[in-house]
Amino acid sequence: MTIFTSEFNQSNSEAQKRILVAGGAGFLGGHLCETLLDEGHRVVCVDNFLTGRLRNVEHLFSNPRFTLVSHDIVDELPEIGAVDQIYNLACAASPPKYQENPLHTFKTSVYGAMNLLDMAERYGASILQSSTSEVYGDPDISPQPEGYHGNVNTVGPRSCYDEGKRAVETLFYEYHQQRGVSTRIARIFNTYGPRMSPTDGRVVSNFVVQALAGEDVTIYGDGSQTRSFCFYTDMIAGLMALMNAPDTVSEPVNLGNPTEFTVLELAETVVETLESSSKLRFVDLPKDDPKQRKPNIARASDVLGWAPKVSLAEGLAHTIPYFAAETDLIAHVPMAAE
Repeated sequence: MTIFTSEFNQSNSEAQKRILVAGGAGFLGGHLCETLLDEGHRVVCVDNFLTGRLRNVEHLFSNPRFTLVSHDIVDELPEIGAVDQIYNLACAASPPKYQENPLHTFKTSVYGAMNLLDMAERYGASILQSSTSEVYGDPDISPQPEGYHGNVNTVGPRSCYDEGKRAVETLFYEYHQQRGVSTRIARIFNTYGPRMSPTDGRVVSNFVVQALAGEDVTIYGDGSQTRSFCFYTDMIAGLMALMNAPDTVSEPVNLGNPTEFTVLELAETVVETLESSSKLRFVDLPKDDPKQRKPNIARASDVLGWAPKVSLAEGLAHTIPYFAAETDLIAHVPMAAE
């Protein structure tokens, strides 16, 4: 365990909280840490850097309210003191990444969540779990409401992630019911934006990186499978609204953009936007790849007053320059698998 901190003792304003963000050096985690600091809170970022990147948080080192702890939440948590809120964003979300070590992926979901839930109980903190649209598996209905129980393969290449997240939701439910822990569950749909790793392996980053390099843009199947893409600023706003909702909001809440695109449409949009010479290349669809992803966000609208604001065109306009400026683009990246 390594700790970097510039945090110092200071009197707390009534509105200021001390907030732990597990997975805080990841794509979403880094943005969340920055937003929480901008609101005046004290932030403890915990990350094992398997997929998180130091560059996502190093600009925060000079902030006296920021602490970075290099630690794997699968292991017993270090003593970092009392916190008011815990966001659990730990666990690789990209199929190529979480399939590299499926046992660790599952442990991160289950053991990591239990460690954080125990911490929340000990300090009376509210805790939010970043679950996923993958709990719906390859859905039979669209859009997917929270009451849909899913169509998930328990013994496939995506199962370590899908079933791990489903198990976490059960843990959060029981800690709330049996121990009175203040819990929140966010089912996150496809999210993109600056600070994604160029080698992330998810569909937006892959298509943009490949098109920038003039490589073939690889599409699984015929590209008719659909996804709904949420820009990171909308997702951060949704996560924070859920965390600060009343304790009665303990059931899962879908967070995502309900505007649906085919993967082929996304690829064509990226290539056209960049005026790239890339060609589209179609490869076999991987096992258990979902055919549809479209969130029903009625619950988020009703209980949070939340809805996404950024269109795909607007989001790509902010995301593409970020990837273009990255200096560590490689000649080949894993093919998109979501």
